[in-house]
Amino acid sequence: MSDRLDPAAYRDLVRRALAEDVGSGDVTTRAIVPATLGGVGTFLVKRDCVIAGLDVARAVFAELDSTVTFAASARDGDRVGTGAVVATVSGPAAALLTGERTALNFLQRLSGIATLTRRFVDAAGGRLTILDTRKTTPTFRALEKYAVRCGGGTGYRFGLFDAVMIKDNHIRIAGGIDAAVTRARAASPGLTIEVEAQSLGEVDDALAAGADIVMLDNLSDDEMREAMRRIAGRARVELSGGVTLDRLPALAAIGADMVSIGALTHSAPAADISLEIEHVRPAA
Repeated sequence: MSDRLDPAAYRDLVRRALAEDVGSGDVTTRAIVPATLGGVGTFLVKRDCVIAGLDVARAVFAELDSTVTFAASARDGDRVGTGAVVATVSGPAAALLTGERTALNFLQRLSGIATLTRRFVDAAGGRLTILDTRKTTPTFRALEKYAVRCGGGTGYRFGLFDAVMIKDNHIRIAGGIDAAVTRARAASPGLTIEVEAQSLGEVDDALAAGADIVMLDNLSDDEMREAMRRIAGRARVELSGGVTLDRLPALAAIGADMVSIGALTHSAPAADISLEIEHVRPAA
C-alpha cells in the first residue's frame, strides 16, 4: 500500500497511550526483569486478517527506548494468514514487555478495521465504492480512516470542514432542501454538496436543488431502484443505513456509486494478534 500514515497523526496518541498505561512505571516488569536483559519477540497473527498500523506499533517501542529495533515482514494492507509473523522486535526486554499491550492495542484495532473493510470490498465485487464515515473513536479518526484505506475502502470526507453534508436536522432547521442547498452553495461554492434523502420526495427535492450527491438513507430496495430511475445520472448516489455483508450484493445490483458503512470503524472486532517473546539474551 503506497498511502503512508503521517507520523504526526499518531505521535501524540502513542505518547498519551503509554502515559495512560505506564503511569509512574511498570511495576511488574521493574520488579522481575533485570535491566541488563535483552529480548526478541514476534508479532504473530492468530487468525487471517488484513494488517494495518505497523508504523504505529513501531512508534510505541521507539518512544520507550530508542535502541529497540522493529523489523516489519509485512506491509499495511497485506492479507496475512494464521501463523504469519508480521514483525520482529528486539532490544531491552523491559521495553518490549512494557510496550507490548499498547503496541497490540493499536495494531489489533487498526487491523480489525482493515479486515472488516476488506470483507465489504470483496462482497461489493467492484460494483460499489465502500466509504467510511465520521463514526470514529474521538481523536483516532486519522488512524481509523487510514485503516479503512488499508482494507481497500475510501474516505469521503474527513470532518465537517471538507464537504457539505445536508442531513435531516439541517433540512428541518433551514426550512427545506432547496433553502439548505442554496445557502450552502453560496457559503462554500467550491465544496461538494451532498443531501440525505429519506423519501422519494426528498430525492426529487435534492435533484431540483442541484445536489452533487444524493444519499439514499434507509430506503427500501424498491424505493432505491425508483430513486435511481429518477436520478438517471444527474447526481452521484450514495447508499446508507442498515448495510450488512449479507445485504451488500443486492445493494450493489441497484446501480449506485457508493455505500457508506459506519460499522467499519465503530463495530470492527479487533484482529487476533499476539506478541510472543521467543527468547531472552544478555543485552549487548
